[in-house]
Amino acid sequence: MTFRAIVSDKLGRMLGVLAHPHRLRIIEELGPDERDVASLQSALGISHSGVSQHLAQLRSLALVVERREGRRVFYRLPQPSLAAWLLDGLRFIEPGEAETELRTAVRHARATWGGSRKRSPVRSTKMRTER
Repeated sequence: MTFRAIVSDKLGRMLGVLAHPHRLRIIEELGPDERDVASLQSALGISHSGVSQHLAQLRSLALVVERREGRRVFYRLPQPSLAAWLLDGLRFIEPGEAETELRTAVRHARATWGGSRKRSPVRSTKMRTER
């Protein structure tokens, strides 16, 4: 198998796992923080077993890791930059000039998910030059 095929296969599997709204929300809800299943359940508004199933998919590719504390299991992103990468991807779904429900939702998502994250100097410079 060529290096292109190997990398494309791995990237395709990762994007396939991320291709679900609840799993994207989990990534963004975790961001640089650590959360347990109950807090993720509350944030997503789905069942405990639903959250656990989505976390299992994310764990299968090591996109999240767990830490046990007694009976509680806490999850975090081993690479919090994944959440920032997804947040940056919002510009690809943002509508054109007109104010729409999607534009409002994107603005709120940026404020909520990105509010606690510090931008690196490289990223800030990049964002300024793209505007």
